[in-house]
Formats: sequence, structure tokens, C-alpha cells
Amino acid sequence: MFESTEALRQESDKLRRRVTQLPPDARRAYYADEAKLIKDPDTYAVLNYFFVFGLHHFYLGKFFTGLICLILYIVGMLTFLVGGWIIILLLALFDLPQLFFSQRIVHKHNNKIARRVVERYEN
Repeated sequence: MFESTEALRQESDKLRRRVTQLPPDARRAYYADEAKLIKDPDTYAVLNYFFVFGLHHFYLGKFFTGLICLILYIVGMLTFLVGGWIIILLLALFDLPQLFFSQRIVHKHNNKIARRVVERYEN
């Protein structure tokens, strides 16, 4: 689930080399597209830290996971006194590793975006 920082860095380096091989116009277009699509790890971490109910999943475009977390959070809050706190606790335990590995998660996401964009301009 969480790739090593070194593996992510190596993948980023390979992608950068591919980008430098693009023609100048394609390279400019690549950087413009990439700037619109990449995500900030700190924003992801803040959304995870302050809002247990899954906003960080929506931030990375994982709408299904975000929706499930949001629904479970609402159900947990509505039934808090009769055991819903367990749902909230389980959500927090599910999201805790994602908070600690937010840099890697977003780095992996950004590599995926960069790969898609560079493939578009290589063809």
C-alpha cells in the first residue's frame, strides 16, 4: 500500500527524464497540464487530520472511498450514544496510517498523474 520513498523518487526521476525528451511545445503543454492536476501532500494531510470524514479521499479523486467514509461518519455521529462511537473510532484507525504516510500517498498519486500526462504527449 505504501511504497518506499526511494522507489517513489526513482519513479519521479524516470518520469522527469521522459519529460525532458519531449519536444519543446509538448514539454510546455505537459508542465501546464501537470500543474493543474498535481496535489499537495500538506493539503491532503490537513484534510485527513482535521476532518475524519473522508475529505482527503475526495481531494485525490477517490470518490467512492470518500463517500463510504462520509456515510459511515454520519451514521457514527447519528448513533454515537448507542455504539456509533465505534464506527468513528474504526474510521480514525483506518485513516491514521494515511495521515502518517500522506507524503508517500500523494507522491504516488502525483507520479500516476505525471505518467498519464507524459504518455499523452509521447504519443
